[in-house]
Amino acid sequence: MKQNLLTRLTAAISAAVTGLAAFSACSNDTVRDRSTQEVVREMGLGINLGNTFESCGDWIGKDSVTNYETGWGSPVVTEEMIRGYADSGFGALRVPVAWSNMMQENYTIHPDYLARVQEVVGWAMDAGLYVILNIHWDGGWWTDFAVADKKDACMKKYTRIWEQLCDAFGTRGNHLIFESLNEEGCWDSLWNRWGGKDGKEEAFGLLNEINQTFVDLVRKSGGNNTKRHLLIAGYATDVELTCDAAFRMPEDPAKHCAVSVHYYTPATFCILEEDADWGKARSTWGTEKDQKELTKYMDMLKTTFVDKGVPVIIGEYGCPTKNKDPESVKLFLTSVAREAYAREMCPVLWATTGNFYDRENAKMYDDALKQSFAEIVQQPAAA
Repeated sequence: MKQNLLTRLTAAISAAVTGLAAFSACSNDTVRDRSTQEVVREMGLGINLGNTFESCGDWIGKDSVTNYETGWGSPVVTEEMIRGYADSGFGALRVPVAWSNMMQENYTIHPDYLARVQEVVGWAMDAGLYVILNIHWDGGWWTDFAVADKKDACMKKYTRIWEQLCDAFGTRGNHLIFESLNEEGCWDSLWNRWGGKDGKEEAFGLLNEINQTFVDLVRKSGGNNTKRHLLIAGYATDVELTCDAAFRMPEDPAKHCAVSVHYYTPATFCILEEDADWGKARSTWGTEKDQKELTKYMDMLKTTFVDKGVPVIIGEYGCPTKNKDPESVKLFLTSVAREAYAREMCPVLWATTGNFYDRENAKMYDDALKQSFAEIVQQPAAA
């Protein structure tokens, strides 16, 4: 009797995981005429290849891509590791990249860096995963967009990077999604949310301009890029600021754009491992207030974007594990994933070496968390 029960339970878990992986089973070498909302739904739940190709720092040896790939603690990425993300039930892999690493003159991406990212993206697509490829923090040059005499140079660098990426990845199909930028689309030197309205229009206008430049550049590059699904970074990827009327989605002739936000709320639980001058670190999450706050922000995204035909990808969400109650961590991760997926959004877990996904052994550390994620994609969408 116990053996039969175990067999049935194992089969049920396997079917659930298979169901999640099936969201990404369509061809990845062509761009089919599908809506971005359909693509986002097929992605199911996603995960980040965090602290890997976006690692940067003057102390990292500049003579090798491997030095950067492993600079923030990641082992060398293998095909088995990438396949393990799909085997664990994820339908999408976000690949953050700092393209300035080893960059040559005239903003030319180093061919070794580009080739290595191409290899990993290829492994992910071969495994049936959707891939989100971006420009990440990249050393902090984004702040200079707000400096009058440096903006043109920043825009030149930005466009040169995307011109090269459009060329290098242009034949890839609709399993590859380009993301305009990470969360650096905000400029406190122009405006901050606590300082009134002065400068707000300029700050939002700058991000809107960058995002429109991105869409125009990708579309005019031709090939599969004319219909590629694109991810548009919200203001600071903050939920409230991105839902602000000052943020505008770019004009896109293909109408294949989604909006990206990040979810690290409350910051005292999701960011702080220890007390800081701006807040006291929380070790637990899950009060009625916490749940209501989550519902508020998920509903805000749904009514502002999803209900109006603009798909949403939560490009990052998560929390540390250090100094945190393990059950609270699990509750937070599954709650965000469940609430987002129920509203037809794709949540993408922020994962780095040593938390959530075991890169050395190509599997989730916690089978219970893996099962919970698999069960989430079986739920119906909210009305």
